[in-house]
Formats: sequence, C-alpha cells, structure tokens
Amino acid sequence: MLKKIIAVFAEKFSGQPVVFRSPGRINILGEHTDYNEGFVLPAAIDKNIYVAISKRTDKQVNLYACDFEQVYSTDIETIKPASIQWPNYILGVVDQLQKNGHIVGGFNLVIDGDIPIGAGLSSSAAIECAVVFALNEIFELGLSRLQMVPLAQKAEHVFAGVNCGIMDQFASMFGKKGHALKLDCRSLEYEYIPIGLTGYKIILFNSNVKHNLVSTEYNTRRKQCEEGVAIIAIGHPAVKSLRDVNMQMLNAHAADMDAVVFKRCKYVIEENERLLGACIDLQKGDMKALGKKMFETHYGLQHEYEVSCKEIDFLVDFVKDKEAVAGARMVGGGFGGCTINLIKEEASEKLIEQIKAAYQNEMGLTLSVYSVSVEDGTSKT
Repeated sequence: MLKKIIAVFAEKFSGQPVVFRSPGRINILGEHTDYNEGFVLPAAIDKNIYVAISKRTDKQVNLYACDFEQVYSTDIETIKPASIQWPNYILGVVDQLQKNGHIVGGFNLVIDGDIPIGAGLSSSAAIECAVVFALNEIFELGLSRLQMVPLAQKAEHVFAGVNCGIMDQFASMFGKKGHALKLDCRSLEYEYIPIGLTGYKIILFNSNVKHNLVSTEYNTRRKQCEEGVAIIAIGHPAVKSLRDVNMQMLNAHAADMDAVVFKRCKYVIEENERLLGACIDLQKGDMKALGKKMFETHYGLQHEYEVSCKEIDFLVDFVKDKEAVAGARMVGGGFGGCTINLIKEEASEKLIEQIKAAYQNEMGLTLSVYSVSVEDGTSKT
C-alpha cells in the first residue's frame, strides 16, 4: 500500500510526499451511546486509510482518490462542500482548521486505503484523522491529538452531513495495540483495557449490503433520544443526556413519551450498563461473559433501536448457537455493514466456510470475511 500510494503521488503530482495512516475501528460494545454522552469500548484495527501529502507554494489544493480514480481541485481560500462526496471528508477538515484560526496553505494529497467502504468500520473517521494529523504535521500547527479529534468530528457534521458522536475519531486517533479504549464520551476521559483473546479471534463478517438509511436514520435516532431526555428533564432538571438517566427514571416517565422514544432510550441506558460490565469481563479474560453481552446488544439494536437489517440478523442468528462462538453483534451505524464475532481459533475456518455457503444460499450475496488484530492509532509512516 505504501509503495503504491507513493508511486501514484509521483505520477500525479511529482515529488516525494510524506505519508500518514489512520486506522479503522471496531467497537466491542457501546453502539449509539457516544452521542448520548455515554461510554464506548472501541479498538483500532489493522486496516487503514493512507494519505500521501506535500505542501505547495501557491494556494491550490489538489486531491486524488485512488479508489475512484478521481481528481478534485480547489483553492485554499474558497473551501466549500464538493458536489461529489469523497473530497468532503478532506475539505471538511481544512474548513474546521481555518474556522479555528489555523493557517493552512496549498497542498497536493493522494488518498488510498484498505478499510472496506460501507462496512461500519469508520473509514470516514479514519480519513478525517489521517488528514488532520497530516496537515497538523506539514503546516506545523502544534495541535495535540485531543485537539485534533473534535475538529475531525465536526468536519463530518458540517461537510459530510452526518451528526456523529466522537467515538470513531477518538478510536482512530488514540488506538493502542492489544487494547480496547474505554471512553467516557462526556468528559473524554479514557483508559486502555487489555484485550486478552486467548484462544479466540476477532472476525468480521461483511454483509456487503449498505442500505441508504444510515445518515437519515442516524440523525432521527439522535433526535428521538433528545426527545426522551427533554421529557425526563422536566421532572429532573439535572438530566442533560441519557447518560444521566437510569431505568427507574425512564420507567417512571414511560406514559409521558411515545413508545418508540421509550424503546430508543431503554436500549441506550442498558447498553451503558452492559459496557461497564464488559470492561470487567475483558480484565478477567472471560470471553463467554463478554460474548453474552454482545448478543444482548445485538438484540437491543435489532428490536429496540431498530438499526439492523435482515442480512445482518441472519449472520448473528447463524452463529448464536454455535459452541465455538462466544458472541456476535452488528457493528457500526447500522442497516448493513459488518458483524463482529468472537470465534475460537481452531473452529474459525470451518465456521467461515459454513456461513459463507449459508449466506450465499439464503441472501444471494457473497460474504466477505476479515480477521482483524488490534493496533495503534494514527501515525506518520
């Protein structure tokens, strides 16, 4: 990948670039809790977005995406959303840097990567983190990782139009090899939890479906959670988000809110509780207990938060009674993408063959499979 991106850069722009990488992420537990100021438990993985970049002496910005074989050019003084989507993840970062008073000059940039697009592994956050890290370095902006993360997040809000929480960018930037990241999305305090996978592998099954619901439904879920908070806060002024709500409080206000809003809130509150328990499971190396919580999370995502789909449900249902599988669930925003599975190493090959055949037979689709390891966050290569 490195040789390729450097060669493409030389062909498109000539000269020698500096290359940066930022990883995709899995989320062990804590889906849709981040924008509710709850807890998340992500980990950076061994699939990355790469950017090759060099400064220009003028104000021109030239971008090239290897995946799309497309060039996009603009001027550093007239940064605005593009009519095609991929440049917006880059331009949105430039826009945020400028709005925060940082001087960015012209540059050439080539982008490539091996994170599957639309698989729920946060390729968009990896792009934003790689770009902000690269621009910070080459223009000597002096930003810390903690300062870069919200800029990357806001870029996705403003230019990409997805009102995401902070988990994806935080995980991509702060990942640590062999560790999950327990992140408090309110305070941004975090701790590294060792992932001791003795005898197990983390395997992702990519459904290869992406229903065009993610951004609109994502924003709808966020509004529903806020609606629930507003109702509860009438009687509890200290409540600012679902982070402040327990099941007793929610049940007391069930009659005051729409049944759908109640279900959304219930899922988030219970997911936060599951996650705190999962951290203890990881520290004990209890994969069975962790896996049970993963299955419970999927049930909540399927029936209470309603962000799953038939293809993803098929993949979870197929493995849930298999002795070799400790746990499985949908990962990412929903409506397609991947399931994350904890599978015993010695049984993984046979199970993969079985599920590929069954998925093809039932859904008429090819299943992609990724065995992933947990790696470090954003860096210069």
